[in-house]
Amino acid sequence: MAKKQHFYLILILGSLAALGPFSIDMYLPGFVDIANDLKSTESTVALSLSSFFIGISAGQLLYGPLLDKYGRKKPLFFGLALYILSSFLCLAVTDVNQLIVLRFIQAIGSCATAVASVAMVRDLFSVEESPKVFASLMLVIAVSPMLAPTAGGYLISALGWKYVFVFLGFMAIIILLASIFKLPESYKPDPNYSLKPKPILKSFLTVLKEPQFSTYAIISSITFSGLFAYVSSSPQVFMKIYAVSKTGYGWIFALLSVAFIGSSQLNSLCLRWLTSKKIVMIALLAQCVFSLIFLIFALNDWLNLYSTIGFIALFLCCLGFINPNAAALSLAPFSKNAGSASALMGALQMGLGALASVMVSLFSEHSVIPMPLVMTAAAFIALICLLIGKRFIKTEIQASENTAVVAH
Repeated sequence: MAKKQHFYLILILGSLAALGPFSIDMYLPGFVDIANDLKSTESTVALSLSSFFIGISAGQLLYGPLLDKYGRKKPLFFGLALYILSSFLCLAVTDVNQLIVLRFIQAIGSCATAVASVAMVRDLFSVEESPKVFASLMLVIAVSPMLAPTAGGYLISALGWKYVFVFLGFMAIIILLASIFKLPESYKPDPNYSLKPKPILKSFLTVLKEPQFSTYAIISSITFSGLFAYVSSSPQVFMKIYAVSKTGYGWIFALLSVAFIGSSQLNSLCLRWLTSKKIVMIALLAQCVFSLIFLIFALNDWLNLYSTIGFIALFLCCLGFINPNAAALSLAPFSKNAGSASALMGALQMGLGALASVMVSLFSEHSVIPMPLVMTAAAFIALICLLIGKRFIKTEIQASENTAVVAH
């Protein structure tokens, strides 16, 4: 593959994968304004974030089979069109419940981009290349938390919170055009693939029965719930408890994204000497230690703004190592069912993320504690799942010169 073509592929796939995170992060600085404008509370507005997570979780199960039957591009185009429509409809909301429903629909559209981007990595790149490609995608994805809240803070201050959805709508239009003209169809449609519930459930069950998938997808999903606990509670923690301004909150969010970017890129270097399996174990152990210390500090009221930022950065740094390797290991056993596998992995991530966000939204308005509590629980549960799951994996992971190779 030519370097220029490789660059465009990574950029478009990264943009597809980043649309969901951008949709999550950009309106966070506007929670107070949205609550005031819609005569609601910030905790209720936070449910629009939870509904987005639920929509992505449910929608990915829908798009997985569609991607396997119709190829990658047609379902992708449908999802982007739905996203664009719902984004502009958000301009007309007069009630917080309308926003919650439209955010759910917007998520149904955006999850097509998430599933398609992951499946196309598996289609277009070898098992040996995929961890590096996932790390490159994470570089693009990680830029969105740096730009989105900061840009959102300034945009909301200048024009109002509804213009966030104008921006997101036009962003999706650009991505749609790029996908139409620059993205190849990476998977031949399978007209024999049935969309009846029984074959679809059977396909998902086949994926779940693969021990390597179930182990690493669950680990990835549980650790991601810690990320969503941070995202959903951060407006209250930083802007209410620590009295940070909208723009200041955006810059803190951007700073914390550096940990995610740095570790995900350092992961590519580490793959020269360590297997993906080994990196996941080391990073998960470190995450358990850091999150536990974070929780101890919170329980003893030892935290301030700077120590809170530091502990969150350490957690995200570990996640930057865990996620690309866990994703690559999860999808490695599949070729034909890659769409269903990526959909199931995404649904698990977003489903647990929605649960974590609801939990911290209910309890974090006047306390920092729920954030490190959920993070610590996520890290330790993921470690336990890894230790148990490893006993059932018969596939041997061996280290090649540059990365991890799956050898059956």
